[in-house]
Amino acid sequence: MSGKGGGEGSASMRVFGTVLRAMRELAGVSTEQLAAHVEYSRSLVIKIERGERMPPPGFVEKAELLLRSGDVLARAAKHLERGDFPSWFEEYAELEAEAVSLYTYSTLVLHGLLQTEDYARVMFSSYCPVLDPDEIERRIQARVARQSVLTKSLATQAAFVIEEWVPRRPVGGYEAHKLQLNHLLEIGDQRNVTIQVMPMSYDAHAGIDGPMTLLETPERRLLAYLEVQGRSMLIDDRDEVSELHIRYSMIRSQALAPRDSAKLIEQIAGEQP
Repeated sequence: MSGKGGGEGSASMRVFGTVLRAMRELAGVSTEQLAAHVEYSRSLVIKIERGERMPPPGFVEKAELLLRSGDVLARAAKHLERGDFPSWFEEYAELEAEAVSLYTYSTLVLHGLLQTEDYARVMFSSYCPVLDPDEIERRIQARVARQSVLTKSLATQAAFVIEEWVPRRPVGGYEAHKLQLNHLLEIGDQRNVTIQVMPMSYDAHAGIDGPMTLLETPERRLLAYLEVQGRSMLIDDRDEVSELHIRYSMIRSQALAPRDSAKLIEQIAGEQP
């Protein structure tokens, strides 16, 4: 299954879906009842049972309570795997592919949805421990495929706030760097995308605790995603997510306006030899 969502999933996803359906039918629970209990749509439940979607945050735990299946589903979920992304990133990739809104704050590198192939190649080539060439190319193609979320019928509303030093770092050399900056300007011109730069002149601001991604699912669930050093965390606790939304709102208010941000990116691009 690709990072775009939909289609046929991995063998482990199909096995999990079969187990889920068997436990649901054994408990005499309908797909509508299960959907209401886990607070996701019936269509999502059906896709999970078909092995087309990964179970989202909280799904397994809530389903086990309703189906009284002990830890059967949790044990089956441990074997879920996909091939497009590292295991720690897979669950987020599924959610990102169908998000109706996506808000990110980046502090060290550009968000994957904004990267050119050259930029992504440098990122993966710099990975430690090193990745073999085939793995690097596979990950680059998976990253590029993810970017369709910004262009498919403009259905996803996306906002990106990036620290000023991120576009100033000449990743891949000056030629690749200039292409990346022009790519940022092109994406920022899309009606569904907003790009803002947090200026280096600020001695402090609301984003001091680090990067974050906030997303909204088609079922209107608000989630947060945090990532560091090959580890990630999906947060669905309403209070925690609310706090991060408040913080992100402050970050956006402190960053340069989109038009001023574009002018700064153009200025940085013009400084390249």
